[in-house]
Amino acid sequence: MTHQRTFKDRVRSRMAKTGESYTTARRQLLARAQATEPAAPAAPAHPTTPAAAAPAEPTTPAAAAPAEPTTPAEPTTPVPALAAPISAATGPAAASVPDQAGPAAAETATGPAEQTERISDALLSERTGRAWAQWFALLDEWGGTGRTHTEIARWLVTTHEVPGWWAQTVTVGYEQARGLRAPGQRRGGGFSANGSRTVAVPVRRLYDAFADDTLRRRWLPEDVRVRTATAPKSFRADWADGSSRIVVGFAAAGESKSRVAVQHEKLADAEQAARLKAYWRERLAALKQLLESDGDPR
Repeated sequence: MTHQRTFKDRVRSRMAKTGESYTTARRQLLARAQATEPAAPAAPAHPTTPAAAAPAEPTTPAAAAPAEPTTPAEPTTPVPALAAPISAATGPAAASVPDQAGPAAAETATGPAEQTERISDALLSERTGRAWAQWFALLDEWGGTGRTHTEIARWLVTTHEVPGWWAQTVTVGYEQARGLRAPGQRRGGGFSANGSRTVAVPVRRLYDAFADDTLRRRWLPEDVRVRTATAPKSFRADWADGSSRIVVGFAAAGESKSRVAVQHEKLADAEQAARLKAYWRERLAALKQLLESDGDPR
């Protein structure tokens, strides 16, 4: 029973990181476990998804990790990344790939880096089966420049079986390369900044650190106006001056560990996005220290 619960936690954790459905995440973990057991016979492939075509779970390089180099982004993430805010998939894998600036967008001295700079050809080929130039050529042939972000991501997931996190990575990289968006920019205009953190507390306590006004002021000095809050999954609020907003997602990573992913939307330009990305890295570190300290932080 304990083993079963632990495995389910791993499946849900992978869902949060890659944007995959529960079934896909479970199948990927089972396939990887079988691949690491040399004495065990190879498991037959699923009739609709050949095992050889299923990429391994993404392992984000240190340059791509927004706050914690030892944990993959959600789709930070990427946190989404986490990574987008962490949420459980409720439909096809393509539907859980949001239009955003990219999972765990890295920064350069002048702002966010392009996807092709932060994800190497070797890593992309290992995880998706193709390098950047190959994906760009394939997308050009398909007519990718005339498609929406969602259409491109869905096509990568459904036609080429690219996992959600990596479909997001390829889509954003293609849009940047073809001039459809700048680094750190959302498709169609507007910029966003992302941040994520794993904290050694139950997910409800992490959620309360945002939803409870008194506790939130202990680590976040900015005033926010709450729009919606669904315990213990999501939190949305307008920023102090009303010019931007934050979208926050939460996911359990075990009984006493959970992860938060923040997306700060409707930003004016890449400079503001880079500044707020650094700000959220600092504030989430303060949140982690507060919650993991002895005693009740309230």
